[in-house]
Amino acid sequence: MHKGNGRPPCRKLVLKFPDLDHAKSAILNSLSSPHSRRNYKFAMEQFITWYCSEPRLALNRVVVLRFRLHLESLGLAAGTVNQRLAAVRRLAYEAAVLSPELAAGIRRVKGAKQLGTRTGNWLTRDQVRFLLEKAAGEDLRSLRDIAMISVLVGCGLRRAELSALTVEDLQIRQGHWAIVDLVGKGGHVRTVPMPAWVKHAVDRWRQSAKVTAGRVFRAVSRHGTALGKGVSENVIWYVVRRCAERIQMDHLAPHDLRRTCAKFCHVNGGELEQIQYNRAISRL
Repeated sequence: MHKGNGRPPCRKLVLKFPDLDHAKSAILNSLSSPHSRRNYKFAMEQFITWYCSEPRLALNRVVVLRFRLHLESLGLAAGTVNQRLAAVRRLAYEAAVLSPELAAGIRRVKGAKQLGTRTGNWLTRDQVRFLLEKAAGEDLRSLRDIAMISVLVGCGLRRAELSALTVEDLQIRQGHWAIVDLVGKGGHVRTVPMPAWVKHAVDRWRQSAKVTAGRVFRAVSRHGTALGKGVSENVIWYVVRRCAERIQMDHLAPHDLRRTCAKFCHVNGGELEQIQYNRAISRL
């Protein structure tokens, strides 16, 4: 019999590398986004290396707190620390059958304070207008690029979603054009309204490139003709980067255009999760 309150003491969870590696593989296999898999893989491997370097550590809330201090000692930005902690929390939860109290304790580990900073960029309405103007042109590549930028900032799509967008996804709902049954991160399905100016930009590209079915966006050859059956996420990244350079804006990423769409939506009372019809951006 043990003394005290009559409950058995919590066993110390000292996990070995095989346990952690198995949990890491299970988590990575559950992620559909290549970007998320890459970030989670790096964060979990960093934690596993640190954790296994001190084999006497028991997996608990204190250990996760210590790892957060370790990350901060590396001089990482608060946003980076918090991203890696999210992966570590999930790894800690999946690595063993934790007691409810222990699991809750690990999940309550707070992230690093942002100290008034923010991750990513949010464009103003004038910056969006300037970005679209600089992307404009009559050649096929310019028509494609402005259509891509328009969908990213007007509909708030992710790179993977834009890359996978098909002609069949564009349908009329309640008198407005929309991207229907869009499968996003984590397998979530949503319908995204498409402002008229975005639809116009997409139509100009499609008509010029003669895209009538399948993936909306295609590669453009050096001779100015559409080819292939789609574009990769990297192509979208370089399109945004190239357009950003024209307005002398550093570090602009495709996800920053999604953030911008969400900001305009939030200002006008929209739902961030669904990225509802954006009245502010539709007036650009």
